[in-house]
Amino acid sequence: MTADLVESAPVHDCRQAFADELISLAAEDERVVAVCNDSVGSSNLVRFKELYPDRLVNVGIAEQDLVGVGAGLANGGLVPFVSAAGPFLTGRATEQIKTDAAYNGLRVVLCGQSPGMAYGELGPTHHSIEDLSWMRAIADLAVVVPADPAQTRAAVRWAAGHDGPSYLRIPRFKVPDVTPDGAPFEPGRAVQLTDGDDVTVLAVGTLVSRALDAARVLRREGVGVRVLNMTFVEPLDTEAVLRAARETRGIVTAEEATTTGGLGAAVASLTAQHHPVPMRILGVHREFAPTGSAAFLLEHFGLTADGVAAAVRELMSGRHGAGVRGQR
Repeated sequence: MTADLVESAPVHDCRQAFADELISLAAEDERVVAVCNDSVGSSNLVRFKELYPDRLVNVGIAEQDLVGVGAGLANGGLVPFVSAAGPFLTGRATEQIKTDAAYNGLRVVLCGQSPGMAYGELGPTHHSIEDLSWMRAIADLAVVVPADPAQTRAAVRWAAGHDGPSYLRIPRFKVPDVTPDGAPFEPGRAVQLTDGDDVTVLAVGTLVSRALDAARVLRREGVGVRVLNMTFVEPLDTEAVLRAARETRGIVTAEEATTTGGLGAAVASLTAQHHPVPMRILGVHREFAPTGSAAFLLEHFGLTADGVAAAVRELMSGRHGAGVRGQR
C-alpha cells in the first residue's frame, strides 16, 4: 500500500480563499452581492456581512427562493453570489437553476459549499455527489471545480465577469497547493501538472492532489502518468482529453462524485465518439454512502492515491474490468 502523501503536505482552506476574494470583489464593484439560505457561517460570509450588511440577502432555509432571488438581482444588473451547501443548492433548486438562471442567461454565480462527501457522518442527505451530473445536464451553465485556494480565487473572479450562469464547487476539505504559478484559468482549458506517456489521469477538486501523489509513486515503478486538472467539467477541454486518448494507453478519471454523469461520463462520451480508449472511472457508482467520516468514505470508495494508482496499474496490465471503480 502506498501512502496518501497529501496528508503530510501543507494544506489550505478554499472556503477562506472564497470569502477573501468575494470581499475583494465587493470592494472593487458595488454590484457584487451575496445571497444565502441561513448559511452565513457555513458559507464563510460572516466577514462579508460585517463589511457589507446591506449587500447580503439571507432568504432563510428556502433554496428555491434563494436561486429565484439571485436571478432577480442579476436581472436588475447586480452580480449575485448565491451560496448554500451543495446538496441543497443543487438538489432543491434544480428547476430554478435551469429556468430562472440558465434559460435566461443571467450572471448568477452558484456557490455549492462543502461538496462531495465533506459532511461525512451527516450521511447521504448531506452528501453532494450528484451535483456534477445534475449541473452538467443544464444548457449554458459552466461547471467549475477548483482544486486549491489559488483556483478558488481565480474561479470567483472569473465567474463575476462571466456573461452567464456558473456553478462553483467550494471545497470544505483543506487541500495542498497544486496550481503552478502563471497557470491559465480559462473555460474549456485543463492544466497539465505532470508529463507521462503511459496513462493519463484526469482529476478534479480534492482528487487532483491525490492523483499527483499516485503519479509520484508510479514514477518510481517506471510508469509515466500524465495528470491533468480538469477544472472546468463544463465546458470540457476536449482537445486535451482527445490528445491523451491518442498519446497514452488509457485514461483514469477521478472525482468526488457519482460516476453516472460527471467528469468520467463526460470523458467516456467524448472518447467513445472520437477516439475510444481503455478507461477506469473512479467515483461513487450509484449507491448511497455508509455512515462514516469524510476520510473513511474517500477510502471506502477508493478515492485516494492508492485507489488512483491501482486503477493505473490495472490499465497498464491490460486486465479487463467493468471500467468503473468505487462500487463495493
